[in-house]
Amino acid sequence: MKKNLKKVFFCKKCVISNQKVLPSQPLEDDSAHSNKEKLSFKDGVCFACLEVEKKYNQHIDWGKRETELKVLLEKYRSRNGSYDCLVPGSGGKDSVWQAHVLKTKYGMNPLTVTFSPHIYTDVGMQNFHNWPLRGGVPNFLYTPNGKIHGKLTSLAFKNLLHPFQPFILGQRHFSSHMAKMFDIKLIFHGESQAEAGGQVDELGKSDMLLRYWSRSKNQNIKIAGYNLQELKEFGISENDLKYYLPLDVDEIIKKDIKLLYLGHWERCEPQENYYLATKITNFKPNDLRTESTFSKYSGIDDRVDPFHFYTAYVKFGYGRCSEDASKEIRNQYITRDEGVKLVHKYDHEFPKRYFKDFLEYTNIKEEEFYETLDSFRSPLLWEKTGNDYRYCNNWKLKHSVE
Repeated sequence: MKKNLKKVFFCKKCVISNQKVLPSQPLEDDSAHSNKEKLSFKDGVCFACLEVEKKYNQHIDWGKRETELKVLLEKYRSRNGSYDCLVPGSGGKDSVWQAHVLKTKYGMNPLTVTFSPHIYTDVGMQNFHNWPLRGGVPNFLYTPNGKIHGKLTSLAFKNLLHPFQPFILGQRHFSSHMAKMFDIKLIFHGESQAEAGGQVDELGKSDMLLRYWSRSKNQNIKIAGYNLQELKEFGISENDLKYYLPLDVDEIIKKDIKLLYLGHWERCEPQENYYLATKITNFKPNDLRTESTFSKYSGIDDRVDPFHFYTAYVKFGYGRCSEDASKEIRNQYITRDEGVKLVHKYDHEFPKRYFKDFLEYTNIKEEEFYETLDSFRSPLLWEKTGNDYRYCNNWKLKHSVE
């Protein structure tokens, strides 16, 4: 970590701690996460809260921004019926909102693209199919070689305690490959990643900075903690990794491809997006509450997804509920006191529902799973409370939000 913080404290407005890591270029990640920055604070308030506050308290002229977006889109609008913008997503509430707004409000012709989850949940598969079926948008689905993806996920878990890293790479970079293939200049995400915590130079920006989704010539690339040459020893070729890897920065600039946040021009609000998606695509929430949190409608398409959040909980001391509750507080759906109670109730919960699926997919024994978790626990964050290791019952956080 670039910031080696010795004291844990929590935001005064939400429930996230100063251990929160910021987005980075995953191609540079190592077991020490030396490429990652920690969330910054001002007068006890985290930068994520300060960024989201702008939507509500700083009198943004949304009419002016809408006009700015119209001018931008007119420059790139298709005149012959070809696709003129691209929306990556899974058919979840936010990607449905993005494609719908671009098509119906702004008259664009979006192509949607999907980098497949590791193992679809039933509701995730249903929502994905309903996106093009009911949402009236075309979709390209890319499903990577399951053996390769499973091996990368396993290696990333063992080396980085970050089983989601290979998927994040594919999810982020596949869209730019498709933009290149179809000669599309505009890629749209929803809200800025800075709304969950960003570095100073990306606050308030309408586009994702190139360092997050491009690569330079001769860059030392690592996936799951291994460089491309080392991955060949596991039977993984560079061709297998094509859509996990970003385009060269020079190529992105030459082709004038931009990755933009629609939420800069249109107010992106999670619950409103959910209600819209239920009407547009018959979007369905989970049949049960998502483990480790209180939500039923966010991040529900992948059986490996819960272990992305749980491994972050082990490494950094904040779990899925801390993330979800902080987002709900920032968007003024719940109070901080309500968020604190939810974190105390759910943040520590072990994701049992798809545990067997995860172990089988990654070819990891249950004992090895717990041993790997424990090897990444920081003594700053954790204390051992017994020998009942199953479902991590033998560990307790030293610090909790109050």
